[in-house]
Amino acid sequence: MSTQKLYAGVKLRELRGRLGVTQKAFADKLGVSLPYLNQMENNHRPVSASVVLSLAQEFGFDVTELTAGDAERIVSDMREALADPVFQSAAPPLADLRLAASNAPALARAFLDLHRAYRQTHERLASLDEALGRDDTALRPSPWEEVRDFFHYCDNYLDAIDRAAEHYAMPGGVRKDPLFIASDTLTKAGIDLQFADTGQLRAFDAGAKRLAISGRASGPTQRFQLLYQVALTTQNELLEATLDLARFATPEARDIAKIGLANYFAGAALLPYRAFQEAALAERHDLERLADIFGASIEQVAHRLSTLQRPGSKGIPFFFVRVDQAGTITKRHSATRLQFARFGGACPLWNVHRAFETPGQFLRQLAETPDGVRYLCLARDVSKPGGSFNAPVRRYAICIGCEVQHADAMVYADGLDLRGQFEPIGISCRICERRDCHQRSVPPLERRLKVDPDRRGILPYQIAE
Repeated sequence: MSTQKLYAGVKLRELRGRLGVTQKAFADKLGVSLPYLNQMENNHRPVSASVVLSLAQEFGFDVTELTAGDAERIVSDMREALADPVFQSAAPPLADLRLAASNAPALARAFLDLHRAYRQTHERLASLDEALGRDDTALRPSPWEEVRDFFHYCDNYLDAIDRAAEHYAMPGGVRKDPLFIASDTLTKAGIDLQFADTGQLRAFDAGAKRLAISGRASGPTQRFQLLYQVALTTQNELLEATLDLARFATPEARDIAKIGLANYFAGAALLPYRAFQEAALAERHDLERLADIFGASIEQVAHRLSTLQRPGSKGIPFFFVRVDQAGTITKRHSATRLQFARFGGACPLWNVHRAFETPGQFLRQLAETPDGVRYLCLARDVSKPGGSFNAPVRRYAICIGCEVQHADAMVYADGLDLRGQFEPIGISCRICERRDCHQRSVPPLERRLKVDPDRRGILPYQIAE
């Protein structure tokens, strides 16, 4: 597989803008001519190795930011949007989409916002959701979608909140028991902490300053809920400032996002960045060992691994996804080139769907996406009991993975033939180009079809080359 050239014009322009220097001064520092810099900034030339080295030496720039997955996420989202039947003409070539994502990301996001508004309006009319005659039918994303996209495009890493959580959990650089420090913080704030025999995970009475945590919940859940309350109690100014910068369109989106930010603080305090990253490397990313060391759940550990994107100290780029029993994606994030569908479920060829069949076991899969990138995927079921016989049990499956070039850093690669057979997986049928997939549900976007009523193979049609 050929090496992909690095086009990072937007990143170069952003860096030069932050430094407040002219193109000429920037070119001199990088040791290139002014026309050459201009071509790189407009993505007419790839960023050379010497420029990458100069960026690191002259400006202390974290060069891994040049390959951040923002453009890949935009390309994946645009391909999925263009698969909508409303676009009856031939879709733009992939090269054009990549050019738009690299050179005009703001315009690409505006297109995605427009398509999302169309889709939402279409679904309202189709379901007769009393949209006619109402005053609040403005074309805007649902609050949930708006918050999801906020985390999606900030790479699921919030530096200020992450560092604040690390400082809280490791005063003086020493990690403290999160249950102890959280209980102590809340008590000092005048909050009466109780562990109650209730099905509610957490209930806070602001007037009485009383916090009840479910005694039926698992230890990791109790610690997480305590740290969540710490975030709301001690980090409110930081959370509000972050929300101000996000500029959400509705109060509902802001409220949902605040919960997400408090959850982020709780996860980052339970698994503080540097300590967790060092342990992950030492334990070769063994999820069970890391869960035991930090008193966390398997899902919390897997999700945290995908957020280790601190500039200058990035971890192995992982993707993380959680699906329900219907195959619907309920959590998603990718620091890799693999991007998930914005709507619908995950590819049925993925091992994450088989995890429900083997509860309590880790399933390993060597998988290859249509773009030729190979991954080591790890899937497991996650059951969340309600704490009593009559309480409902929530069942999910999680999957975490990295590109195969990083597989040696994972204990789960032991015994696997990394040069052997890789199973084909995709993202979404409409943007998957595989011609002979036995699980295909709809035709691919960018291929012509041939229908022969006298022949039937795996599919009722043939996909042209």
